[in-house]
Amino acid sequence: MKTRIMDAKNHFNIANIITFANITCGLTALYLVTEERFITASIIAWCAGIFDIADGKVARKYNLSSPFGIQLDSFADFLSFVIMPAFFLFFGLSLETSLEKILIGIILVWYVISGLRRLIEFNLDAATKTEKDRYFDGVPTPLGAILLWILWLSFMGGFITNIWLIALIILLVALSLNSHIKIPHP
Repeated sequence: MKTRIMDAKNHFNIANIITFANITCGLTALYLVTEERFITASIIAWCAGIFDIADGKVARKYNLSSPFGIQLDSFADFLSFVIMPAFFLFFGLSLETSLEKILIGIILVWYVISGLRRLIEFNLDAATKTEKDRYFDGVPTPLGAILLWILWLSFMGGFITNIWLIALIILLVALSLNSHIKIPHP
């Protein structure tokens, strides 16, 4: 007898509950950024990443994949790995001038648009993809978030402090999301 938590048709099956935990982490990290608690926000964002890995593994292992779950996962990725890192960087870089805020703000809006486009394309392609696809086409949003987090660490550590270089790196990460770079699928 199948329980509701193990039913792919149930929107609150175990895989989707794990995805909801990812969303909860993304929202919590956003709040922590508003409180300027960047280290704690980083830890919570990494927890979102753990939930992102776990939900897919659970969905595949217990045959819980569903159209709802695919959409939910992309929403979680958009919140935790697109919106949150853009928000985190904007406030975490300690931008001083109006020009810096406008420049970084515009580039981060482009990052958000690029991330959303990537996730929409991924969902549209999901119908034709198979388990045999070994590569992502373009940088996945969780990896994009990791790259932005590394950029923030480089800024905080004093390794990359030039705002123009930071802007260029953010732009390159945004462009890589919808590129044809082949990234191995775990």
